[in-house]
Amino acid sequence: MPYYNMPDGEKLFVREIGQGEPVLVLSGLGMQSWQWIPFLLPNQKYKFIIPDWRGFGGSNRCAIPDMDAISSHWRDIDSLTTQMELPSFAVIAYSMGATTAMHGMQYGNFGNKISHYLHIDQTPKIRVDETWNYGLFGKKQFEFRHLLKEISQLLNAHTDKKLLKELDDTDRRSLVELWLDFIKLQASNKVAPYLFGIALNRPKLQPYILPVQRLDYLKWYVNNYLHHNEDYRSAISTLTCPTTFFTGQESVLYPAKGQKIIADSMLNARQVIFKKSGHTPLITEPVKFRFEISRFLKSIA
Repeated sequence: MPYYNMPDGEKLFVREIGQGEPVLVLSGLGMQSWQWIPFLLPNQKYKFIIPDWRGFGGSNRCAIPDMDAISSHWRDIDSLTTQMELPSFAVIAYSMGATTAMHGMQYGNFGNKISHYLHIDQTPKIRVDETWNYGLFGKKQFEFRHLLKEISQLLNAHTDKKLLKELDDTDRRSLVELWLDFIKLQASNKVAPYLFGIALNRPKLQPYILPVQRLDYLKWYVNNYLHHNEDYRSAISTLTCPTTFFTGQESVLYPAKGQKIIADSMLNARQVIFKKSGHTPLITEPVKFRFEISRFLKSIA
């Protein structure tokens, strides 16, 4: 069953691969479910359940509900697992997917359903304050939030436009330039900013700089990170199932030190460090990423 009805009547696309022990896979922002296939397909004896988040892949036409993105994603996941009648399952959660999982742990008793948990490069608290220095972008968070505010203001000025191509040349370039500044801020090397910089000057390539083409969805996700004030440290620290952390040692988005603090606070957790990677170890160290995914899955059996 590729589509599941959500509480608001929208149909969420869910890719299901294989048979056996259920493994729920929660993607990062901008990912589509098919992108996990190279890392999951070699493993037998598992049923991988990979939803496409609203706005992406097979769920790209879902309506935006009247709630923030993480709350919406958690509501969709709660509905999905209830419909599939899954009392217990393993979870692989990457970036925004991990935020969604922690939201469920905090507000929906999600942790009691997880048999094994893989947490990939995410902080339990987005906002930096006097109690936590390891939120999104760490010491660079002020600069990051300033960029998000500029992007949000530009999008709010064009609520009558649905797609990037509907903006005039000046506003389209301004939006893409702001997003390129965001990419530069998070880049752990100069390759990605250079390639995206080339695309900036080629109108046909500009759309590929953004994670999503629908402006209403882009605003929804931008505002989610701009206004996210949740603190999931207690929720994830009390998780008792076997837990693995994948951490990019060079991660600019989510400082590795903060992830280590959380892993060390748990009774049944281990941490795998990707020494050559930032936030995307599946791209920068794909062989190791695939090996460690298989290692995690073997621990489920």
